[in-house]
Amino acid sequence: MLSFDVRSLEDQAATVDGELSATDPIWTEGDMLPESAVHATGRLSLAGPGRYYWSGAIEGTATVPCRRCLTDTTVKVSEDVHVLYAEAGDEIDDPEVYVLPPRARTIDLSPAVREQWLLAVPRFPVCREDCKGLCPTCGAELNAGACSCPPAVDARWAELRTARGTDN
Repeated sequence: MLSFDVRSLEDQAATVDGELSATDPIWTEGDMLPESAVHATGRLSLAGPGRYYWSGAIEGTATVPCRRCLTDTTVKVSEDVHVLYAEAGDEIDDPEVYVLPPRARTIDLSPAVREQWLLAVPRFPVCREDCKGLCPTCGAELNAGACSCPPAVDARWAELRTARGTDN
């Protein structure tokens, strides 16, 4: 459960233990989607008049392309989260504060879980540390073996090679 009644938080903090489904409509086109639900845990508590604080963690897995060879790679995502909610009307200049409508009756953590997930998913993972990537000429995957392309020669160094008397 990721939605909480504000009135219940006046007496005691709430335990957060819920999931944001990978098929939830909160995800938008272009989002780095999780493989399955994102698990959110922690504690949601009152942090002053009209303010609430969620301290916890999110966990899940995502499949993203390797930055070198473009092979799908599964990565575990685990991130601590600290989120502040405040009612509208307060002069809030901090973009990291989630604004609640005046006299809101519930707090939905789903937008914060989504945002924290998108920030936590690695954008440039590698399938393995020794990944050789793709040939820049023919596009062959070099992890499977060398391609038949001749070694690339950087034309910017031609003058230096000529001055040294070497061709490669």
